[in-house]
Amino acid sequence: MYANKLNRLMLGLFIRHATAVGRSAFSWTAVCKQRTLWLQRRACLKTYQHVVTCPTSARSASQTTVDPDEVRKFQSLASKWWDEQGEFAALHALNDLRVPFIRDNLLNVHRARHPGKPLGGLRILDVGCGGGLLTEILFSLLSVSTRLHKPLGRLGADVLGIDPVGNSIGTAELHSSIDPDLRNRVCYRASTLEELSAERTGGQEEQGAGHYDAIVASEVVEHLADLETFASCCNHVLKPGGSLFITTLNKTNLSYALAIVVAEQLLHIVPSGTHDWEKFISPVDLERLLESNGFSVQSVQGMLYNPASGAWSWTNSTAINYALHAVKVRDDPHADQAEDGGSHPEGHAGATAEPNN
Repeated sequence: MYANKLNRLMLGLFIRHATAVGRSAFSWTAVCKQRTLWLQRRACLKTYQHVVTCPTSARSASQTTVDPDEVRKFQSLASKWWDEQGEFAALHALNDLRVPFIRDNLLNVHRARHPGKPLGGLRILDVGCGGGLLTEILFSLLSVSTRLHKPLGRLGADVLGIDPVGNSIGTAELHSSIDPDLRNRVCYRASTLEELSAERTGGQEEQGAGHYDAIVASEVVEHLADLETFASCCNHVLKPGGSLFITTLNKTNLSYALAIVVAEQLLHIVPSGTHDWEKFISPVDLERLLESNGFSVQSVQGMLYNPASGAWSWTNSTAINYALHAVKVRDDPHADQAEDGGSHPEGHAGATAEPNN
């Protein structure tokens, strides 16, 4: 009940804010009708396409995480990553939630690793880093505790940011070059996750295999072409016990209304066409996908964006945005599928109820 009330409150806030800027022609019925028509058009287009089915996931047929349309979209925005009042303003504000979320969970996992320097020596991969907005803030300005106000980068953690958009990587490298400490600790590469996972050195074991202590994929999975490949590659490059952090959008009527209709079409918080609702994924489906690829989901937490204040806050409802923390529990995610019939474990601490709308 609380979640439903909160959702209605946020929807009302968006509507009132849209009215204030002269865009009051908005109704929930119209939004649902628009989404239904949009889905029908997409379904009609797909009838003319050859669809390759897969017993695990329909998306796995592509074997690449990269969607060319998404690359073109972000190519045009590559120079705007560090404009805090521009198209990525909401992502700048999201650092207030996602940085502590990543920091606190890493501390919980690695607190006993090096007493007094718990995050020292960690290797962290930022997938879909864009212009380095999260990479730089997280690993330069992040304090490892409320008492030790020392940036993580200066405590020995190394981070690699990868992105398929070369111009975004150029922006990230240019911005980080201002700080010598960042330049020594933060590296960027124009690469995909699957390319990194498949790297070999001198014909020996894969360089990316079991190489990283943590992977961050923030506001990324809703832009990928193949989530099965993404999850498999994350398992491959993470060390056993390594952490995977994801923030993304749920696939609900409310997320369509607020993230696409209101945020893109009415308030222009993000450019029109940024999101494809069909690529959104619910916490339940994402958890199931990760479990089938060797992960155990530790926590799922809802997030809300206030367009009036430009601030994010935590909420019990995952109906719109949510953050997820998972841990790699085994190297071969398909090793025991023959034994358990491909079933997924249930009832653990990370289980999340699916919202109705």
